[in-house]
Amino acid sequence: MFSSEQQQAIFKALPDPVFILTRSGRYADILGGSDSRYYHDGSMLIGQKIEDVLIPEKADWFMLQIERALASRQLLVVEYGLAGSDVKGLGNDGPDTVIWFEGRIQALDFTIDGEDAVVWVASNISARHELEAQLRHKSEIDELTGLHNRRSLMVQLRNQFSLFQRYQTQTAILLFDLDFLKTINDSCGHLMGDRVLRLIADCCRKHLREQDFSARYGGDEFVILMPQTSVEQAEHLAQRLRLAIVSAMGSQPLHSRNNPNDAIKERGISGGLSQFSAGDASFEDVIGRADRLLYMAKQQGRNRICV
Repeated sequence: MFSSEQQQAIFKALPDPVFILTRSGRYADILGGSDSRYYHDGSMLIGQKIEDVLIPEKADWFMLQIERALASRQLLVVEYGLAGSDVKGLGNDGPDTVIWFEGRIQALDFTIDGEDAVVWVASNISARHELEAQLRHKSEIDELTGLHNRRSLMVQLRNQFSLFQRYQTQTAILLFDLDFLKTINDSCGHLMGDRVLRLIADCCRKHLREQDFSARYGGDEFVILMPQTSVEQAEHLAQRLRLAIVSAMGSQPLHSRNNPNDAIKERGISGGLSQFSAGDASFEDVIGRADRLLYMAKQQGRNRICV
């Protein structure tokens, strides 16, 4: 139907690059890649091997995918990222960010120079990957405070409780809320209330450990999940956080809108601290225990942590 010249022109016009790769990782041929927005001329790769082009870790991954496609003889679809540092010899000339691709790999029914080979179609999906990352971020992060939201917290608690059931690793949970938020909102306005909530979130980021998971549970309630932490260690961390929040709020002018000379003096947080226990059926048991302790802290005068 088409002459050999026409077939070559069709292959050359393919927007995504098509790599012909042998079992040993040799670039036997490269077709297409005409979409200059995403791809550069890769003809210089022909004859080279993947191990000559990519760093060992990436080269091993590509070789594994070739083996998988040859073994299954089925279409294999993978996603992968390539940075300038992954390509040998690029140095600082490569892209500043990771470029994401979808690879569609299919074994060929004939050999090339005596080797089994695959067709590898690489499609640039960086824009889609960035959009998915943004959507994932929005679904997991509380918009006001920048901490994890309740949905993200539930996933983390469920996973951590499964680890506890399997390995019995000590895990503590702090549930706390802001004392007198209603008074702040009524006297100073909701914008000031929001500002204080963001201040609490900043204290969590500054004074907790990297391994701790901070989330806005809802309203003015926050949960701190502390993996591999005994309740004694967690109590020290919780008290340090409480004092940091009190200090930060002390530097925040909280004056009544109706009477600027009337400053709100009641500042602090009340919390309940608990830990995963062998008798817990689920993480909800621990949250419920921490919630009862929070209520106890309120009854005992607020601005304290009950354990």
